[in-house]
Amino acid sequence: MAQRIEALGERVREVLGENITDFKTELNEVTIELRPDELLANLARLRDEEGLRFDQLMDLCGVDYVAYGEDEWITGEASWTGFSRGVDGFSMGRMGITGVYGVHKVQSNTGRRFAVVYHLQSIELNQRLRVKVFATDDEFPIIPSAVSIWNTANWFEREAFDLYGIVFEGHPDLRRILTDYGFVGHPFRKDFPLIGNVEMRYDPDRARVIYQPVTIEPRVLVPRVIRDDNRYAGRNTSGVRN
Repeated sequence: MAQRIEALGERVREVLGENITDFKTELNEVTIELRPDELLANLARLRDEEGLRFDQLMDLCGVDYVAYGEDEWITGEASWTGFSRGVDGFSMGRMGITGVYGVHKVQSNTGRRFAVVYHLQSIELNQRLRVKVFATDDEFPIIPSAVSIWNTANWFEREAFDLYGIVFEGHPDLRRILTDYGFVGHPFRKDFPLIGNVEMRYDPDRARVIYQPVTIEPRVLVPRVIRDDNRYAGRNTSGVRN
């Protein structure tokens, strides 16, 4: 397996050369990063070149890397009676990245917030490759559409557009695919409130379903924290007191 992965990595670097801005081999998987302005030409090479032949796009997804690697939960302040209580009052939490949905402003235009990840497979050579590309503008992320390379990208790109607001330039029918008609915002962005902006209920007076501002109080939940507790002192692993 290791030899095959090494051979694949060498072939990818041989074909794409300096077009690769980042290259990683971890857990027997090869991941490369490409620039958006050269994306389609490089994807076509991955599909057509000998030794690659990635004729299948297995998946395409968006990623929001804002505050990536930062801790959201203050577990040090959780007590044994409140593992799941909100620790950040009535704010949206999210480390101050509530953006257009709150009072804080997301640090923007880093060119490293929104990414699109392609999972490719070669049926002929039985090998896989992960390709990542970052949108250069965080405020209005645009990535070239890969529908002309793999037709299966069509609905995948619509999903990434719907959930992350990533615009795929050249897509033949770019519109929402999962959220409701007239939905405002992109629910997988990290600055989107976890409780949403509106809620739906049946109004008996109007005899129809209506939308209204969400009535849930926003709060941040902390995961359960396991700590030493004197209540269990002296017990063995079976739970029986010694």
